Amino acid sequence: MIAIFKKELWSYFGSWPAWLVIGALSIIGGLFLFFFENDFNIFDIGSASLQSYFVLAPWLLLFIIPALSMKTLAEEQQSGTLYWLFSQPLKVSDIVLGKFLAVWLVALLCLLPSLVYFYSVYSLGVPAGNLDLGATLGGYFGLSVLAAAFSGVGIVASALSQNQVMAYLLGVVLCFFMYFGIEQLASYKLLGGADYVLSSLGFYQHFVAFTRGLIDTKDVFYFLLVVGLCLFLAKIFVEKKK
Repeated sequence: MIAIFKKELWSYFGSWPAWLVIGALSIIGGLFLFFFENDFNIFDIGSASLQSYFVLAPWLLLFIIPALSMKTLAEEQQSGTLYWLFSQPLKVSDIVLGKFLAVWLVALLCLLPSLVYFYSVYSLGVPAGNLDLGATLGGYFGLSVLAAAFSGVGIVASALSQNQVMAYLLGVVLCFFMYFGIEQLASYKLLGGADYVLSSLGFYQHFVAFTRGLIDTKDVFYFLLVVGLCLFLAKIFVEKKK
């Protein structure tokens, strides 16, 4: 598993993909938070808070993480190297886990430049430092586990697809549905009391709880369950390709 993890990291950082993704995410986030006139702009809101970032970041990750994960298994199959991996003394679970951890780590590194936003907002407060640290730290923790869930979904999409383009499109659709689609379906209140149950199946409700500074074990367990289920499904789909 460690060998696969290192191989994937080298494929990201040995060339331009990871650096491009991290740079693009940082620039886009900075433009929306400090320059563009929009509902996320901290100066327009007039509040020294990173809540705008925690609303914006999931949408950026929703498109970025499938771009990172699309090549993990789909490219291996497309190029024929997946069958070479099968011939090595590696378990399928090691292959899947190693690739997942690499995608998740790169996704976490994409969040690292946002510490510049944190310092800026911290300094802009009146007085300086007038920032809800509980909600901020909770929001970052929420983004970390949400990134893990998106990474797991992206790995499943890559395991299901024959090429990278299909893996990316499927990954974006699945991440969008799990984060926003389920929440929207529940908001129509078509199922009565079951709408709450439907809403709790999606990522949004569990993530929002973290941004309020509430780190509940049931929300943590939910994301761990999602990641575990995704890795299990990816393992099954890869094994069928043997």
